[in-house]
Amino acid sequence: MIFENISDKEYKQARHPHEFFLINLITNHILIFVGLLGMAKQEPWALLIVPTVSIVILTYLVWRAALSRKRDTWFVFCHWQLCARRSRFFIGMIVLMGVGIAVILATAGGSVADLKPGHYAIGGMVMLPTLFSVLVLIIMESDAVHKASIGDVPEWLVKKFPPPEELSQNG
Repeated sequence: MIFENISDKEYKQARHPHEFFLINLITNHILIFVGLLGMAKQEPWALLIVPTVSIVILTYLVWRAALSRKRDTWFVFCHWQLCARRSRFFIGMIVLMGVGIAVILATAGGSVADLKPGHYAIGGMVMLPTLFSVLVLIIMESDAVHKASIGDVPEWLVKKFPPPEELSQNG
């Protein structure tokens, strides 16, 4: 639903959570991850930088969304909630991937040096849902930035958190 009577300041504030999430997805999960893949053979533990940084950023987004009810206007609050929901989903994907990789390492005797080609194949399959989630979330968050710019709030959020009376709806 598109709302009118949203100030330019609110439009900008509503874009912030989505922009932070996009920076994490594009910079951390694509650019830094690809850069660290080149070092993975010599320093496999360096790849842990990506999920660690990501979980710190995602935790901040969820924490800040919890504070949003007291700090922000309704429109900005709704966009923080949307971002927090997606952040929680992505934290779950990272945790699932971590559990899968831990199981692979446990079956290989706990040492990266003991991994066989089959372990790498299964590891790729374990990572695939998370990588796919990154791509889908980039599209969804890019759309959310646009929606924050035009005063749009998803219908499920409007039902969950009804808008104040002074906001008029346009569709």
